[in-house]
Amino acid sequence: MLRIIDARDGETVDAAPARRGLTRVEAHVADRGPGALRVLLVADLVVRTLELGGTPVWSLLTEAPGQPADRGLPALRSAAAALGMRPFEDSRDIGLGLGETQVLHVVAQGGATPDGVRVAVAPVGTDRLPFPDLARDPAVDPAAVRLALLSPPRATPLRLDAAVLGAAHDTLLRWRRAVAGWAAHPSRPVPEEVRVRLRNAWENDLDVPEVLRVLAAVETSEGLADGARFETYAYADRLLGLDLTLGVGAGA
Repeated sequence: MLRIIDARDGETVDAAPARRGLTRVEAHVADRGPGALRVLLVADLVVRTLELGGTPVWSLLTEAPGQPADRGLPALRSAAAALGMRPFEDSRDIGLGLGETQVLHVVAQGGATPDGVRVAVAPVGTDRLPFPDLARDPAVDPAAVRLALLSPPRATPLRLDAAVLGAAHDTLLRWRRAVAGWAAHPSRPVPEEVRVRLRNAWENDLDVPEVLRVLAAVETSEGLADGARFETYAYADRLLGLDLTLGVGAGA
């Protein structure tokens, strides 16, 4: 069960008080910059974590008042799709109140202050905006951008520069090649202690950096069957959304 820190008071709350009750995850964006993309990514992670726990989720995108609907929003949605995010419905076109048992608002630090549980996301600085051309730029792997945004804690400001993107690209390439190699070996179950570490990480305030640390440890752990390494990475990728199995069967 996902427990998350409420930015209003720093208290930890259940993200879904009723396991099978509908939870609304509402992402609030005030601009079209990289910070907005990070807000959407954190909302996407919340949705994935709740779904992994069996909770039905309704994800919405809400804009700050006064934002023109057609100014940069299609590009933001396109970039979000390129980064593997699930589509967000437009809250302006849908009536709320479908019997949700919980509402989680994902907001930029210092931004919107809606009533209800708030998940705050730190800003992103960049030398080059990763959109609107992200989906069409062959020089940029969207999954590397996603990994770069995932790597620091969400409350930590991030500078998305060439060095950060390059490091994320190298890690992603190494992991995809490793996963493709491990896939050639007989499958083995995810070790129980590893599964517990992964679930504890993403269910404890969505600690994605810890999930990445677990994968790094699995990559080099002695005595672990390659088939178990493969299943571990495939299992964690249900949350991470990095297409880690992309090279399987392709000679990667």
